[in-house]
Amino acid sequence: MTDRVLIVDFGSQVTQLIARRVRESGVYSEIYPFNRVTAGSIAAFAPRALILSGGPASILDDDSPRVPDAVFEAGIPVLGICYGQQAMVSQLGGAVARSDTREFGRAALNIVDDCELFGGAWAAGAEEQVWMSHGDHVESLPPGFRAVATSEGAPYAAIADDERRFYGVQFHPEVVHTPRGAELLRNFTHRAAGCSGDWTMEAFRDRAIADIRVQVGSGRVLCGLSGGVDSSVVAALLHEAVRERLVCVFIDTGMMRAGEPEEVTNLFRDHYNIPLVHRDASAVFLDRLAGVTDPEDKRKIIGETFIDVFEKEAGAAGGAEFLAQGTLYPDVIESVSALGGPSVTIKSHHNVGGLPERMNMALVEPLRELFKDEVRELGRVLGLPERLVGRHPFPGPGLAIRIPGEITAARLDVLRRADAIYLEEIRKAGLYDEIWQAFAVLLPVRTVGVMGDARSYEDVCALRAVTSTDGMTADFFPYDMAFLGRVANRIVNEVRGINRVVYDVTSKPPATIEWE
Repeated sequence: MTDRVLIVDFGSQVTQLIARRVRESGVYSEIYPFNRVTAGSIAAFAPRALILSGGPASILDDDSPRVPDAVFEAGIPVLGICYGQQAMVSQLGGAVARSDTREFGRAALNIVDDCELFGGAWAAGAEEQVWMSHGDHVESLPPGFRAVATSEGAPYAAIADDERRFYGVQFHPEVVHTPRGAELLRNFTHRAAGCSGDWTMEAFRDRAIADIRVQVGSGRVLCGLSGGVDSSVVAALLHEAVRERLVCVFIDTGMMRAGEPEEVTNLFRDHYNIPLVHRDASAVFLDRLAGVTDPEDKRKIIGETFIDVFEKEAGAAGGAEFLAQGTLYPDVIESVSALGGPSVTIKSHHNVGGLPERMNMALVEPLRELFKDEVRELGRVLGLPERLVGRHPFPGPGLAIRIPGEITAARLDVLRRADAIYLEEIRKAGLYDEIWQAFAVLLPVRTVGVMGDARSYEDVCALRAVTSTDGMTADFFPYDMAFLGRVANRIVNEVRGINRVVYDVTSKPPATIEWE
């Protein structure tokens, strides 16, 4: 079994980044909410090391979250980050106090001594840039600990207990604003914990195929194929595992981008020779969306209609005992709040929820351990074309949530043509892989224009492009004006119905990436 690291989540918004950094160094990791960590769960997971995340609480509050003593009695290395450091210090006999000088943002870390955590990369006497976010600080250390780094607002910015291999840092090594933080995390997993770093996507593929075969046995599997990265990788992986016992069902909602239905059918039916049921249900979806303008209503209607159509097509294909779904690890993490409270619904997500119960099928979720970038890498390992594997994220409801207001076939056609021009120009400029997501939006706004010496009164097209690592936060892509002018000129000249183009320069937050 490959080496594992268990990350205990105290509710930090960047806990997922810890897992990503650890995995990037070749070590498998999972995240458990602090209130689900027990001696039994630690023993069952059998980690080589534990990492305690940051969090929004203050350890000085009476009801502040803690971890069981089993965390410190397991005989394995422990790294506490920010709140995790303070929890470790408090529980092991040290003291934490309110800070007169709070630190938020970039800070200078002064290395005062060496330890296994620094591993020679961060030398004593050096100064490193780190990212801080704390109002409390460690005031006194538990027995066995020593200070190895300080900052202006934290006299014990990094601490070490060499004998027990316990370490704590007040800053966040997992974020990009700590430029060499990944080295520190690698030192913890490889040097302090002795992990081999042998977790690869090839190894994951082999294990996933074996697990699918055990779960499915001689049964049949249905896979809802959308043409996106996740469902395509699921389909390719399942085909490796069960071959002819896989049936893919592709429901064309009429909300896809230009040429995508043809791409899906050509790739999976013709190239991979995977049994594929293709149903053009665009008329059904458009009929049910007629007159609907509220974005949440659109999502619910599309989700419910998808289930209805999928169920009929699956029955016509002969049914199956298993339903494959592209659940990813962030979906698994976000299904449970680390602090036990309700989460706010920003927008509902389109999936096949309700299908397994209605159709009496068991779920197969082979990607539920992976982050999005890892799914892309698995797709490459499975031999999927780069144009598909590297495709920008595309929402389940498709173009329906890129048309604020009512959805009609005519408006979908206008948006599809504008979006195709935009993406074509991005690829021609060599910018596609620099952008996390780019798309056009057809606004429910008409403006006056002049075309051919005549007055026009047509729609506005908004362009959106963002940079991001995981979609949780995002910033607009800084195109040069010549590029935007070229795209706008082509759209206005080639797409009847649009006479004005604007560019969205809003970050997330406060906006979302999609417009609805």
